[in-house]
Order: sequence, then structure tokens, then C-alpha cells
Amino acid sequence: MKAIYVTQHGGPEVLTYTDRPDPVPGADQVLVEVLYAGVNYIDTYFRSGSYAQELPYIPGTEGCGRVIHDPAAEIAEGTLIAWHDAPGSYAEKVCVARNRLVAVPENIEPAVAASMLLQGMTAHYLLHGTRDTAPGDTMVVTAGAGGVGLILTQMAASLGAVVYSVTSTDEKEKLAYDAGASAVFRYGDFPESVKRANGGKGVDVVYDGVGKATFAQALDVCRPRGLVCSFGSASGDVEPFSIQELNKHGSLFVTRPSLGAYVATDDEYRKRAQAVVRAVEDGTVRLRVHEPFPLADARVAHEDLQARRTSGSVVLRVSGTA
Repeated sequence: MKAIYVTQHGGPEVLTYTDRPDPVPGADQVLVEVLYAGVNYIDTYFRSGSYAQELPYIPGTEGCGRVIHDPAAEIAEGTLIAWHDAPGSYAEKVCVARNRLVAVPENIEPAVAASMLLQGMTAHYLLHGTRDTAPGDTMVVTAGAGGVGLILTQMAASLGAVVYSVTSTDEKEKLAYDAGASAVFRYGDFPESVKRANGGKGVDVVYDGVGKATFAQALDVCRPRGLVCSFGSASGDVEPFSIQELNKHGSLFVTRPSLGAYVATDDEYRKRAQAVVRAVEDGTVRLRVHEPFPLADARVAHEDLQARRTSGSVVLRVSGTA
């Protein structure tokens, strides 16, 4: 099969399009023909070595495809499924754990399904896990036109929350407004702009997917006893800071969550995955998918993602790329 293969850590240039042996499913897995593979920022951390990753490996964990073989004969051949936690998804075939997949309804496009679970469940646990979102809650969402940012904004708006989105361009500002943001600001002075917009009070929660470049501003824009949720590191890891900073800003709470901890059990996984599928199916969440990149162009996809030249979700078109 064709796949992307990484033999050394580094930049996007280490993503090599090559032939690899077909995977063999275990008793608790199904073998899937990949139609689209999701590209997520965390993939760049593993590729660069920022996150521990044993070499060599096939990147990617998310996608959508059709079941080729189920050793347990429980899932019919040809069933369209999506997954978020199947290592080796940048390939024509992948093995997916049967307890970590969902059936894709006919009215959801495969390219959308390939990118809905990781980002959708991330948005879900941020709103229904790190805290319980209520109508009237105020929040700042950095990287507001990114994949998670747009989904998070739509989900939060549907709950009656006030969303202040932070984006980098006029085009991305429009996307954030279309997703339901109450106001959109640029990086640089967004804490002051947000405070002017809500009467100087600061916000209940900051969802920060940028990390190093925005963490100090996240502390500044949060109200006393509010929550700063640093869930991503697009600009690099947050640098060490004195815990007294939380006291200075009004007894703030800070968390650095990850999806794995919020789908640790099969029941919790099913709850969040099904909530995302329902939201996409009924139109509560409309996923914007960037023009798919061919599997062979995974390097370009990583370059564009890291340069912020994409908006919404990024996917690789796998079927038919050989």
C-alpha cells in the first residue's frame, strides 16, 4: 500500500510518500480502506519530536473509510466509519480499534467525517468537561478560525455563550463571525479589546490553542477566579511561570487538558463521539474543510497548516492517490 513514512524527526520534509506492507488487524480491530485522513496540529508535534514518538512510523490517527475485513465478523464489509485514534492513518489501509470507531450517516460527507471526531470531541470536552458551559458565559477562543476554534465557537454559540474570537486575517474574521462569534479581534491587543467589549470585566474562560505567544494575554483577559484552558501549542509550549501569577490576576484556575483524559472510558468516548455526529448531522456544527491535499502532498499540508495558510479542518485525500 502507499503511505507516508517517517524515519527521522524534523520538518515537513521528513514526510516520505512510499510503499509499505499492508497492516494486519488484531482480534479487537477492523481493517479499513482509508478514503480521507485527518491532519491535525498534534501530528506536527510527533513529526518534529516535540512529543515522544518511536521511529520509524506512519503518521496520522484520524480518518474516514470503509471496512475491508473484521476478524470478528461483527461489522459488515463496506461499512463507512470514522475514527480518531488509529495510528498509521496517513496510508491507504489502517487498523482501527472496534471500540473507537463510529458509523458515518449517509448525509455526512467522508471528507467531513474524516476530520470531525478529534476536533469535535475536543470542543465537546472543553465545553462539557473542563467546565460546564451555561447560557451567558463569556469566553475567548484563540485560533478562532482553526479547526477546533470554529467547531468550539459553533457549539458554544448553540449553548447561548458569548464568544470573543481571535483571528489573524479579515478572511478568518469572517469565518469566525459565520460560526457564531459575538465579536472578533486580532492578536496583539486583544485583552484590552475584549475587556472594552464586555464592560471591563474579563471573561469566564479562555480557550487557548496557541500556547507560548498568547498565554500571558490569556491570563490578562480572564476575570478573577476564571479559567484559562491551554489546550494547544501552535506557537510553542507555554514557558514556565511563577504560580503567583495566578494570584496576581485574581486567583485564576489553569488547566492543560488533552482529549485522551476525557475519553478514557468507552462510555465517555461513545457519549462525546455520538454528540459530535449528532451535531454535524443536524447542522448545529458545520465543518469547513480546506481543499483536500493528495496523500502524496502530506508535506505541503503540514507546511500550510503550520504557516496558518489553512482555515478549518485539513484532510488528505487517500483513495485514488496512488
